[in-house]
Amino acid sequence: MTRQCARPGCSEPTTATLGYDYADRTVWLDYVADEAHPATYDLCRRHSAGMTVPNGWALSDRRMSVTPLFRAS
Repeated sequence: MTRQCARPGCSEPTTATLGYDYADRTVWLDYVADEAHPATYDLCRRHSAGMTVPNGWALSDRRMSVTPLFRAS
């Protein structure tokens, strides 16, 4: 059975797992974890692509297999 997106009202299949660290003010997206964990959230393609974080926080998309030459500021 495929897990569904954790966003309320969304029933799309999971494509990424979101984790966070409050102390470091960091949010990261990983490939889907093998098993669900209570400290992470599964997101669909649309919700992971549109992910934004609060001011002062960093978003790290660890799903990238190639390091980009330039990053948007």
